[in-house]
Amino acid sequence: VQLVESGGGLVQPGGSLRLSCAASGFTFSSERMSWYRQASGKERELVARITGSGDSAYVTDSLKGRFTISRDNAKNTVYLQMNSLKPEDTAAYYCFAVNKWGQGTQVSVSS
Repeated sequence: VQLVESGGGLVQPGGSLRLSCAASGFTFSSERMSWYRQASGKERELVARITGSGDSAYVTDSLKGRFTISRDNAKNTVYLQMNSLKPEDTAAYYCFAVNKWGQGTQVSVSS
């Protein structure tokens, strides 16, 4: 199993980023995919998750309206679209599936 996140970076407040997680080593379309984040000194928290078929998605309440999770089963990739970013969104963002974590991608929101 391999989960490889990409798309992080430095963005100004109010900006947008789209994170990607490319998956391999398992039947991607059968598995729920999740995004978590961990800010410095804080516990890792769930951001969003999506079913294998993509027909049901959940975004944690505090991020609804700004973050969207989606997937492309033809590309074995899950995405996290993040809009209207705030400094408090600064964190390492991790992909999670089949009890495995990706290496994470850093998102920094600062002017």
